Amino acid sequence: MEVLKEKVEEEEAAEREEAAERAERGEKTKRPMEVRREETTMTQEMLRDLERKLSEIEVSVPEKLLAFTKDTIDTSKLPLSYQSNTLKEEHLLQVADNFSRQYSHLCPDRVPLFLHPLNECEVPKFVSTTIRPTLMPYPELYNWDTCAQFISDFLSMVPLPDPLKPPLYLYSSTTVLKYQKGNCFDFSTLLCSMLIGAGYDAYCVNGYGSQDLCHMDLTREVCPLTMKPKESVKEEEKAPPKKYAIKPPRDLTSRFEQEQEMKRQEAIKAEEENRRKQEEARLLEQENAKTDPLHGLRVHSWVLVLSGKREVPESFFIDPFTARSYSTQDDHFLGIESLWNHKNYWVNMQDCWNCCKDLVFDLGDPVRWEYLLLGTDKPFLSLTEEEDEGMNDDDDVENLGKEDEDKSFDMPPSWVEQIEISPEAFETRCPNGKKVIQYKRAKLEKWAPYLNNNGLVCRLTTYEDLECTKTLEMKEWYQNREDMLELKHINKITGLNVDYFKPGHPQALRVHSYKSMQPEMDRVMEFYEMARVDGLIKREETPKTMTEHYQGRPDFLSYRHVNFGPRMKKLALNSAESNPRPMVKITERFFRNPAKPADEDVAERVFLIAEERIQLRYHCRSDHITANKREFLRRTEVDSKGNKIIMTPDMCISFEVEPMEHTKKLLYQYEAMMKLKNEEKLSRHQAWESELEVLEILKLREEEEEAHTLTISIYDTKRNEKSKEYREAMERVLHEEHLRQVEAQLDYLAPFLAQLPPGEKLTRWQAVRLKDECLNDFKQRLIDKANLIQARFKETQELQKKQQWYQENQVTLTPEDEDLYLSYCSQAMFRIRILEQRLSRHKELAPLKYLALEEKLYKDPRLVELLKVFV
Repeated sequence: MEVLKEKVEEEEAAEREEAAERAERGEKTKRPMEVRREETTMTQEMLRDLERKLSEIEVSVPEKLLAFTKDTIDTSKLPLSYQSNTLKEEHLLQVADNFSRQYSHLCPDRVPLFLHPLNECEVPKFVSTTIRPTLMPYPELYNWDTCAQFISDFLSMVPLPDPLKPPLYLYSSTTVLKYQKGNCFDFSTLLCSMLIGAGYDAYCVNGYGSQDLCHMDLTREVCPLTMKPKESVKEEEKAPPKKYAIKPPRDLTSRFEQEQEMKRQEAIKAEEENRRKQEEARLLEQENAKTDPLHGLRVHSWVLVLSGKREVPESFFIDPFTARSYSTQDDHFLGIESLWNHKNYWVNMQDCWNCCKDLVFDLGDPVRWEYLLLGTDKPFLSLTEEEDEGMNDDDDVENLGKEDEDKSFDMPPSWVEQIEISPEAFETRCPNGKKVIQYKRAKLEKWAPYLNNNGLVCRLTTYEDLECTKTLEMKEWYQNREDMLELKHINKITGLNVDYFKPGHPQALRVHSYKSMQPEMDRVMEFYEMARVDGLIKREETPKTMTEHYQGRPDFLSYRHVNFGPRMKKLALNSAESNPRPMVKITERFFRNPAKPADEDVAERVFLIAEERIQLRYHCRSDHITANKREFLRRTEVDSKGNKIIMTPDMCISFEVEPMEHTKKLLYQYEAMMKLKNEEKLSRHQAWESELEVLEILKLREEEEEAHTLTISIYDTKRNEKSKEYREAMERVLHEEHLRQVEAQLDYLAPFLAQLPPGEKLTRWQAVRLKDECLNDFKQRLIDKANLIQARFKETQELQKKQQWYQENQVTLTPEDEDLYLSYCSQAMFRIRILEQRLSRHKELAPLKYLALEEKLYKDPRLVELLKVFV
């Protein structure tokens, strides 16, 4: 704006000079003065309009840039160790500067070391002292994987200000946990502190990573939750062939048809393989088109865990952003500059031309790793025989020991306070309780417990395409559900829903697979058999059938299959309970009962209800290849004339493997048929109860889905309403008691009422005397307070004496004495002015306070009736 004004003023001055020259030559100006004034006025108005418009423009800085800077951190309440360095820390900084100068001189082509960045108070701190080893009180954070996952979920990633340089600031872990934000160095420092506290041999690494690693970009990675664990296939032991075994039947299938089928399958596989290769080629072209121009130059920090401690068999890397572990040979890690822990600092002297694949992580090797301090717990390499012979001289050994003693320096303790995570923060897990991670063809969403009303804590959505537009399936994990729902699997293509429950459901439900919650549809229910009396394991239902599997029953029932016929139409009652589906066939199978002979133990029982037949198949004996079978023709007990029908041989058809061993008479067959009739009634009743149970479960599931009530522990005082109400009531009672005590302490009549006999009723004369005594006492206290303020004015006398002393000794005083005198005078004058203000304010307020007390006395309920005459 100033530049624009200067340009306008220069143009006006040039026009005035040109007009003056023309006036001297007697020439007429091209434009009159009025036009010039109008143009100047218009220019000024344009300038004002421009200033107004420019003032309305506001530049909004993105939130990510202002998300976590030193200006957003409150440093007023930080401890002294954050704001200054001890003598030992200053000595360490000098050692680090000396080491950095030597390193820059010997390796001029290497980048400067990351040694002592500034903390949140802008104080340089050595990186090793920023690590604070801490063992958390939560068992979940004792292992490296769960610990890294917690940090990855708890913190939000902030990119480095310059992707080619380490950050200028390295904040403490307490500040990072407080604001739940940080860059890769903040993540690594916090994770390393917790891993070292848990007993791991962990180190922070300053190196170079791929673009996906530095930006926490997981869109090219497969979500771990979508990976299916490899199932170990157990090879079944083939029984040795018997000598007299029956030969299998000859294969009569056409070889030509088999060959044609094989060719067709190979053609399908070749087409699928070609399609897959084309898709991979297309994706490869897309990835090549997005080649990172800064590949190998992006600075990143991660954690190295060496083998040895905590039974770690092999060294590996941990990316703190994603909590994923990588091999030291992984292509995501492109080089290492240095690494450090809470005891020492090492510089990598190995070539990283092949990324980190050829690096040897033997920190005791001074050729590969240059250390900063001698006080390291890493054993040095053993010397060769020639070097041992050269070190035999005792004097050299003593001199070497003296030099080591002189150069040794222990790492000072960490300046960071104890790392603490409150139970509320540990339960929240994510910033604001929610976090979203995008994977390749998948999206993972996480929530804190109790954040969603339905108990949802995690959702995994998988997609068919890379653009994540076509949903394949969804998996939702729940916690603290009263119906014990743990996982819900929704297939968007087939429409199949699968619900998984933890133990404790009212109906002992374990898995429920369905496409619709309507009854008499395709569904599968699995149960916890130990929680059910009937031993039901699984129930499969279709519109026409229902199959149940049992285990551990006293009657050895293992299987029941019911076939239903079309329902008869009823106009009055249309519900499924009042109009059940007619049963056509019931098939039951039984386990082997060792208490019975095999040929008398029923293996399968079929009730053909529509045909009025009952079929039995018994278990096969170990020395037989076939089993006994029987079929009963179930007829009515009386004929059309009312005569009782007698059991006839044609009502029972039997197949006996050994007919000479067991000859069953008609009486036995009749008793067996009567027993089977009762069993048929019982089976039909149990099948009907199963139908009712399905309807009850479906109704219960609908109510649970609508209510989705969450369980709250009795120890959770914040969410437990009963406990909260009880606590609030107790706090209310204590507060009221405190108010009563305060009122009793502020009772202005209490000292005067205590002089009267207890329980005596006040008279009018006593009330007047109490009022007068209270007012006189208050008046005396006001006077005493004024006298006390007046007595403190002796400061003026001391000031006069000091001034007289200064006049007498003014010539001989030193500059220091004069400064002391002047500071004393300023402080004394300040105190005198304060006393004058207090005294004047007390004189103004004293009469008002006296009148207010008098009014209170006249309105006091204990004196109001007795003092009415004097009002």
